[in-house]
Amino acid sequence: MNKAIFRRIMLKLSGEALLGDENFGINSDALISIAKEIKEVSELGCQLAVVIGGGNIFRGITRDEKVIDEITGDYIGMLATVINGLALQSCLEKMNAVTRVQSAFEMRQFCEPYIRRRAIRHLEKGRIVIFAGGTGNPYFTTDTAAALKAIEIGADVILKATKVDGVYTDDPLKNKNAKRFEALTHNEILTKGLKVMDNTAIALCMNKKLSIIVFNLFRKGNLKKIVYGKGIKTIIADKNSRLYNLNKGGGHD
Repeated sequence: MNKAIFRRIMLKLSGEALLGDENFGINSDALISIAKEIKEVSELGCQLAVVIGGGNIFRGITRDEKVIDEITGDYIGMLATVINGLALQSCLEKMNAVTRVQSAFEMRQFCEPYIRRRAIRHLEKGRIVIFAGGTGNPYFTTDTAAALKAIEIGADVILKATKVDGVYTDDPLKNKNAKRFEALTHNEILTKGLKVMDNTAIALCMNKKLSIIVFNLFRKGNLKKIVYGKGIKTIIADKNSRLYNLNKGGGHD
């Protein structure tokens, strides 16, 4: 398979992907590596949107409840995603990629407000669109933001970037006997309690029959392989979809 199998892609990145070997903040080498992968896929002619988290800067679940309430913690987390989005934009543009950052809440001095038609137009013009600010509401994760935005812009697939090669029966970094699933349905993710994306995001994708591919972002060139329909991964899709059977027989490099 010598060409991309997707036209419009939603890439979901965690904020932790930007940590590299650091415990906090943005590691330059990690950011450059991710930006190179994104630019390479964009140059294949794919329309590429990105939703990025903020866990490298602030995670609401680790807040000190004595000083930061839950809703305020979520707002701080949303602001962290804007910081990451601007950093990714700057790095991509230093590589001569054309980008736009759109925020779920108004920050006109820094980025565009999210407007669905404008976002689609940017994608059609070959610009990489980075969605920041989550959903713009507390209590919702950036996983849910990625699912919502993917549905709104008519993405063909969500590519969920992780540190492992897909969805496993257990944490493969802790349990060497954990087995990787080649393909799952959205309902199996929910009923098995597998930690891929939050349940709201999975339910949204199931309702709209939007496929998800879970893959290891930290294998060099892996994002491009996934877009070509190759690479080791787990596919989450409707059983009747063509994509569901793509990974049967095992992933390959």
